[in-house]
Amino acid sequence: MKDFKVIEVKRSIFEDNDADAAKLRNELKSEGTFLLNLMSSPGAGKTTTLKRTIGMLKDEMQIGVMEADIDSDVDAQAISDTGVRAIQIHTGGMCHLDADMTRQGIREFGTKDLDFVVLENVGNLVCPAEFDTGSTKNAMILSVPEGDDKPLKYPLMFSICDVVLINKCDTLCVFDDFSKEAVEERIKKLNPDAKVIFISAKTGEGFEEWVDWIRNEIQEYKNN
Repeated sequence: MKDFKVIEVKRSIFEDNDADAAKLRNELKSEGTFLLNLMSSPGAGKTTTLKRTIGMLKDEMQIGVMEADIDSDVDAQAISDTGVRAIQIHTGGMCHLDADMTRQGIREFGTKDLDFVVLENVGNLVCPAEFDTGSTKNAMILSVPEGDDKPLKYPLMFSICDVVLINKCDTLCVFDDFSKEAVEERIKKLNPDAKVIFISAKTGEGFEEWVDWIRNEIQEYKNN
């Protein structure tokens, strides 16, 4: 039996999205809920990264995850198995979430008692970068097998993110043409303020730095 909701969301008006996102951000700030918008291409490791992250933080804070997909509830079930609150958002064929869709999810989900909420956006390096969801911070995952040239091909995605996780670093011995130096340089050229963290969701490499970033951001958010 499923212990999470599945909801359908409707498309919002694009030109009003930025104003709606700002309003949602203020609403979340008033209740002290930190919302992280997590993006990546399909298969980069969002859900696996989230599961390990939750395992390291769930004893310190109240966590919830909103999973967005065109269809299915596979990811929501995987997150629900960790013991935190989860909800599945179906986008009705759309390749992204916007602020109104996010609000609909939050309304069904309920976030007032949560410290840290992750919105796992639809797997895509193009559309999700174009729509402000109302999140507190934006994060993305790039996996080593995808190649170190992705910042050159999808500059907007890397430009809007506060933190970029380079995942599957345990495969560098196989994908030995992937340059950590080159990918970081390309990201920093687009976004000098972006935090770049090299991780492996499989082995746990880099996760202490990643969860420390989360802890620090949430603490600063609550203090300001």
